[in-house]
Amino acid sequence: MDICIRPEIPDDYAAIHDVTKRAFAPTPYSDGDESDLIDRLRKAEALAISLVAEKDARIAGHIAFSPAYADDRSQGWYALGPVAVAPELQRQNIGSALINKGIDLLRERNAAGCILVGNPDYYTRFGFLPFPSLAPREQPAEYFMILPLETKQPQATVQFHALFQGV
Repeated sequence: MDICIRPEIPDDYAAIHDVTKRAFAPTPYSDGDESDLIDRLRKAEALAISLVAEKDARIAGHIAFSPAYADDRSQGWYALGPVAVAPELQRQNIGSALINKGIDLLRERNAAGCILVGNPDYYTRFGFLPFPSLAPREQPAEYFMILPLETKQPQATVQFHALFQGV
């Protein structure tokens, strides 16, 4: 598949919103605000990494990484999400390509690690590990995962950006 992964630009914002809304619409676990969350993070200048996958001159997918905050005040933590691929283009490894590129960029930043809430069967292939004992109180522990990077054995609870709570 011929896709180009690149940083988002302002001309992409509407397409990112649309792809994200369509990607999450049929999912039972979505609360429907993923596209609004990206807009809020962008407005707050809290999108540390925001990448698009472009196919045939249109946005096929998007991934966001935002700052995350460790209770022990260690620096360099990020949160992955949301990640979305246009429904008609899913199951073509576009999401995997976005995730891998984002992780490469985190490594270049010497990130401590990355957190997410997601399906362990899917995210373990990227190196994420379940860390239910470190899950923030408001997150489902069985789906809380960490990708240790510079921090090889995480010890602290790492929180998502406050905007994930709709603040």
